[in-house]
Amino acid sequence: MFVNLTMLVKSGIFLFESNKFQASLQNRTTSTPNKNSGNEHMRLNKPPSFVRIFVFIVFLSLAVCFINTFSPSQAQDDDENRFCFNCHSNREMQRTLLSGDSVSLFVDEEEFQSSVHGQAGLTCTVCHTNIEGYPHPEFTATTYREFSLELYPICTECHTDQIRAIQGNSHMVALEGGNPEAAVCTDCHGNHGIQPPGDNRVAIPQTCRKCHSEIYDLYRSSVHGAALIGDGNPDVPSCTDCHGVHQLKGPSTTSFHLFSPEICATCHRDNALMDKYDLRSDTYDTYVSDFHGVSVVLFQQTYPDQETDKPVCIDCHGVHHILRTDDPESTVIKENLLETCRRCHPNATTNFPDSWLGHYWPSPEHAPIVFIVKTFYAILIPLIIGGMLIFVISDYYRMMVERWRNRRNAK
Repeated sequence: MFVNLTMLVKSGIFLFESNKFQASLQNRTTSTPNKNSGNEHMRLNKPPSFVRIFVFIVFLSLAVCFINTFSPSQAQDDDENRFCFNCHSNREMQRTLLSGDSVSLFVDEEEFQSSVHGQAGLTCTVCHTNIEGYPHPEFTATTYREFSLELYPICTECHTDQIRAIQGNSHMVALEGGNPEAAVCTDCHGNHGIQPPGDNRVAIPQTCRKCHSEIYDLYRSSVHGAALIGDGNPDVPSCTDCHGVHQLKGPSTTSFHLFSPEICATCHRDNALMDKYDLRSDTYDTYVSDFHGVSVVLFQQTYPDQETDKPVCIDCHGVHHILRTDDPESTVIKENLLETCRRCHPNATTNFPDSWLGHYWPSPEHAPIVFIVKTFYAILIPLIIGGMLIFVISDYYRMMVERWRNRRNAK
């Protein structure tokens, strides 16, 4: 291929140089009279100059295309990967560790070529930096999990921002705390078949399921999970929408629990999204205006790093098993609401939940008594304060007028 490329380039150069030679010869011959033809000049039959230029451009363009398509570096990368696939395309290839765990050494070439790394043209040794020839270095890991934990730091060589982001997240805290089963990069993203994130939202809970199977079952039966996993609805939140991607937080952490209303508000305050499903977009606003929400907002502003015993969204609706408010199993349906309230108010009586407005603004339809009282005070209080201001101002005016009259009479 490279010989043909060289010949193609040389041919273009030769054509260009031969045209220059013909032009030079023409100039010489036309300037010297032909002895046999009197005053007639010898004229060479040659293509017009624009044709020669066009042909040269075509040759040059073809040469550039061949260079871009079959560059030596690309060919070298392909040869390097091909050398690896000569062995690692064997599906039966594996290594047994001291613990008895088996590590498959098979790599699906098509899967790798379609991955983000394969599409980027990376070679095997970009990640496997300790491989310089054959035989390869011996395995030092004794278990399959040790093998995974030895390899995942390779990601730090390129993905520095992501590695910096995972520091301090729930997985890394668990790993540093001595839990070797805590998820690392390859547990979520895979290894040789890594695909762009976010292309398949349904795959996100499937990935988390590898470790959190019980939570996955709860989520799958929730109003969010049923819509995403069952119906493929991309509008509902998946795991990473609530917990984060690399800066992942669990529901047991202080910051997640305290600021969970803001997480819910991401969707439930979106007017366009809520209108699409005939849901109210003022749920968050009604929450922060009632006695629960007001105390939580004040606590967020005063003690943002401390846990609170004030109820937030997940305390009443649940975390992963959130159901429709009209579902018989819902924790906030009227029949189950008393039990939910007793989590914080153990002495709550049967009519205790009636004091909650249920994320509705007081109106003649919802909580009419509260609406009447609120309207009454909304009118009464301004009247009283306004009347008092008028009285004070008028009394002050009267005093000033009388003082002015007294001074005038005294003169």
